[in-house]
Amino acid sequence: MPQKPRLLPGFTATLDRLFYDPERGATLEKPHLFIYFITIHNKSDQALTVKGRKWVVREANGEVMALEGEGVVGSFPHLKPGEKFSYNSCHTTHGAAIAEGSYLGLTDLGEAVIAPIPSFELVPE
Repeated sequence: MPQKPRLLPGFTATLDRLFYDPERGATLEKPHLFIYFITIHNKSDQALTVKGRKWVVREANGEVMALEGEGVVGSFPHLKPGEKFSYNSCHTTHGAAIAEGSYLGLTDLGEAVIAPIPSFELVPE
């Protein structure tokens, strides 16, 4: 039976910056583009590799999108204790929404761990 991931103290994520960009990249169906900058921190005492992520975006209109994928922006960052990995990406929405989720990591000892992504609001300006 696969092991259930556990929270690893020190394996965390922070939202560093978020901005609304109404003029770039969005579609007619989802016209609101939000660009976010996140840092994944490994302040634990174990080295780990970020293997995947899961986002849940809850729109004000009631629509819920679950987005899962391997790695982070095409890579699988290996973080030793004290290291961090920063990146940026985006979400498009119909309107206002709340985004949250988690990163899945695998320690060098083979233990599955998770780091929650703090929820944040996506509000068109």
